Amino acid sequence: MTRLIATYLVHDKKQDLVKKAESIALGLTIGSWTELPLLIQEQLKLHKGEVVEVIELDEDLGANQYLGGTCTRGLLKIAYPAVNFSNDLPAILTTVFGKLSLDGEVKLVDLHFSDELLSSYPGPKYGIQGVREKVGVIDRPLLMSIFKSVMGRDLDYFREQLRLQALGGVDLVKDDEILFDNPLTPWEDRVRTAVNVLSEAESLTGEKTLYAVNITGRSSQLRDRARKAIELGANALLFNVFTYGLDVLQELSEDPEVAVPILAHPAFSGAFTSSAFYGVSHSLALGTLLRVAGADLSLFPSPYGSVVLAKEETLRIAHSLRTDQLALRPAFPVPSAGIHPGIVPRLIHDFGMDSVINAGGGVHGHPSGTVAGGKAFRQAIEIALAGKAWTEVASDKKNYFELNQAISLWGGK
Repeated sequence: MTRLIATYLVHDKKQDLVKKAESIALGLTIGSWTELPLLIQEQLKLHKGEVVEVIELDEDLGANQYLGGTCTRGLLKIAYPAVNFSNDLPAILTTVFGKLSLDGEVKLVDLHFSDELLSSYPGPKYGIQGVREKVGVIDRPLLMSIFKSVMGRDLDYFREQLRLQALGGVDLVKDDEILFDNPLTPWEDRVRTAVNVLSEAESLTGEKTLYAVNITGRSSQLRDRARKAIELGANALLFNVFTYGLDVLQELSEDPEVAVPILAHPAFSGAFTSSAFYGVSHSLALGTLLRVAGADLSLFPSPYGSVVLAKEETLRIAHSLRTDQLALRPAFPVPSAGIHPGIVPRLIHDFGMDSVINAGGGVHGHPSGTVAGGKAFRQAIEIALAGKAWTEVASDKKNYFELNQAISLWGGK
């Protein structure tokens, strides 16, 4: 029988994890068991949730203090028969965590899809390899930058900022997630402008740059807007998945006419991932679920900036996006915020070759401007992959001028 296995982190004040697991397994499926007549038990057997495993964890004194009493902490694994739900993400999340999300200190930390269930989800259309092919880069981490201070600015400003980022050697440029359709820079005009700017930049640098336009509006309009963007020449999309929904992302990813990579932005995800006791784990929300729904790249807070996640959390997200335990194309992890050229060696050490280095202020805030900011990152990637020390960089002012300026400003680690 095909099943979906959900894993929960529970802090149980009644200190009986087995009983808690059994109550979840029954409460989210058939509701009760022992009180039912044998005939009905037989009829409902295929629908009954099953406790797969109960793992008691060490006591957490900090959690006890926060929750105001002694709790038994543990991981509960519950199997849900696939016959209980239609095979779509809204139905699955409602089944495994719908009313349970309102029932005390329970956090959904993982979902394990059977191969049969997973076969209904194509996952990323391009994934790591496909995005690499789009930009023609196979031997280094990709470099992404973000538009800055574009609110209230016109298309001329947009055009110039995009041009400078492309000339600096950036592989992907994305809209700010809060840049919606507006009179000064309508999304159609942004796409038209980007097509011309990036073509001109490529003729000068010989390198391709993808521009991810923010697809926004009413949910019923998004598919048509995405198709229109492609028709106008868009080569990537940015999508605020957690305000629009995972199912909408899947619709876009599966649409054969939306034939470009999709960058999933984590905006709003903190509302249900940040707590240690409630909600959904970062690795499930920003890793597994986005990959299943079809994101080619997943942005998430880095462990280095002002908006941070713990390093172990970010590494779990990256693992979920790339692990071959999930029979889907791997997606790019994009740790973001607080990124500057001086920490590129640490980024590559932590997240590997198949990652995207994403910067805003680290590009635009360079002392010599945006083009120099992009060059500094490309130089940092080069020296990190070559295993060179910062002392070698400092002694080579000619080849690493922009990087030396960045290190003087932000430091290097």
